[in-house]
Amino acid sequence: MLATLRWLLPAVLFAVLVHRTDARREPPWLVVLTFVLGSVAALVSLVVVGRAASLTGLDVRVSTAGESGALVFLFFVVAPAQEAGKVAAAWPAFLSKHFDEPYDGVVYAASSALGFAAVENGFTLHAHPTGGIWLARALLALPAHVFFACFWGYALGRAKHSKARIPVFPAAFLASIVAHGLYAHFVYGRGPGALLAVTPLLAVMGFVAWLLARDLRLRGDRPSRVPSASGGSRLSRLSIVTQPPSLSAVRSALTRADQPVKVRWVFFGSLVTIGAMIVGLGAGVLMARLLKVDLSTVDEHDVGAAAPVLLLGIGLLASFPTSGWLIARAAGVRTLLEPALACLLALVITLTGLGFAAPFTVVFALALSPIAWVLACFGAWIGREA
Repeated sequence: MLATLRWLLPAVLFAVLVHRTDARREPPWLVVLTFVLGSVAALVSLVVVGRAASLTGLDVRVSTAGESGALVFLFFVVAPAQEAGKVAAAWPAFLSKHFDEPYDGVVYAASSALGFAAVENGFTLHAHPTGGIWLARALLALPAHVFFACFWGYALGRAKHSKARIPVFPAAFLASIVAHGLYAHFVYGRGPGALLAVTPLLAVMGFVAWLLARDLRLRGDRPSRVPSASGGSRLSRLSIVTQPPSLSAVRSALTRADQPVKVRWVFFGSLVTIGAMIVGLGAGVLMARLLKVDLSTVDEHDVGAAAPVLLLGIGLLASFPTSGWLIARAAGVRTLLEPALACLLALVITLTGLGFAAPFTVVFALALSPIAWVLACFGAWIGREA
């Protein structure tokens, strides 16, 4: 129980920080109540997941349930149950009169998630009081649970003040389940070395969560609909460096209403992307050779032995902004649609090939795919403005 109480302090401090980001502060008692309900949700989910594990014989660990069994248990039991518990904890705040601006969706979702993470970390460290790897897992859990919750928290903020016919919540909740499942698979399902794969995933999720929170803040500051970037208005080179684009600007850049999609550049761009991926991997292997790093010794059960794979990861990820830039410059497009579709097609081809050649790597590739797509769009964004 002391471990649980010890992890309440950083979670509370994190919740206070999130609360202070709201220009129009929410009632402290309601934020605290949401935090407490999130803690209760964690206790309930522990019982539900434990019961499901005993009935099915499945487990989150690949070593116990196998690759397929662990993935099924994570994506169809653990992640949905935990995210549903956090939503239930935030629901009283959503129904209250104090939920009066879009950004409140982030505040209450984060409060629920931090209460959940505090109790989960307490039980984790109580079961594993020693070992730096378990402390690292506990430290990652605090921001990770907040990032998952920001997806559906964004949807709740939109739903409270939006008249859109198509609800955003189902897609946002599904996104949180997928992100949660991938995170839990690497952190708890595989060996300690797999924690290295979570670092870029969490970085991208944090960036996306920040964009979603900023979009909700803009919606709250401007009661009318935030104007999106039109066909003639584009960010300058300076603004690209100093200020990331808004979600409305990104949506505008990913649509094309004036002319049809240049299909040939989508297919040609996918070949460019695959070629850039091969070059990136080759650069990683060459760098490992120059540094006298033996890639054959990589072992996911040892953090030190898995570290060399970062060379391959860096080389691979660096290929996506490069290919996005090349496609945007060569095609002369003024939107991101062709480069984005080209990257998506290249990723689908790659995942399909890995499914036949090396099925166990598909999960790793799937976790890196959103990062790769964002990087490709970023490179294309710079390329179209150059």
